[in-house]
Amino acid sequence: MRASSSSAQSFFKLLVENLDIVAGPVVTLVYPLYASIRAIETRSVGDDQQWLTYWVLYSMITLFELTFASLIEWLPFWAYAKLIFTCWLVIPYFNGAASVYNNVVRPYIVTRQKKINIWYVPNMKDTFTKPDDIVAAAEGYIRQNGPEAFEKIIQRSKKETMPSMDNFTNNHSLYEDNYKYEDDYRY
Repeated sequence: MRASSSSAQSFFKLLVENLDIVAGPVVTLVYPLYASIRAIETRSVGDDQQWLTYWVLYSMITLFELTFASLIEWLPFWAYAKLIFTCWLVIPYFNGAASVYNNVVRPYIVTRQKKINIWYVPNMKDTFTKPDDIVAAAEGYIRQNGPEAFEKIIQRSKKETMPSMDNFTNNHSLYEDNYKYEDDYRY
């Protein structure tokens, strides 16, 4: 009886001493991964935003840890502080990820960025998902309107999408982000 209680106490003590090692991956990776997959499968934008925001912040924490690893190793409480902070970010009741993003990341990174955005990604609504979709759409248009109309569209799109050399001499990029955020201080 006495041996089993001491082994249970030893196990509990070991678990408490290594809580960050046991709970850390579950809180920072496993649950957010599961919740992100579920968010992708729903039509709700709110949960997508929650988990995308979390992954942005998690990436920033990871970059911070990698950059300052030699300093962090001297902080014995770092693992527990990170675990508590990550719990606050992850648990939707606290809305921590949105709070940090709106109060820290957005004002200092998003709203102060330059007009030139080299990481521009076009909207998916303007693209076809399969090469066959493009061919089928082109063939249908030619059947309905004739090859001359199709040729006119191609010529017009070449004129609209081909950059002029003036853009490059005026320090402009092909990929300008014209989207204006609420409370955007750039404009």
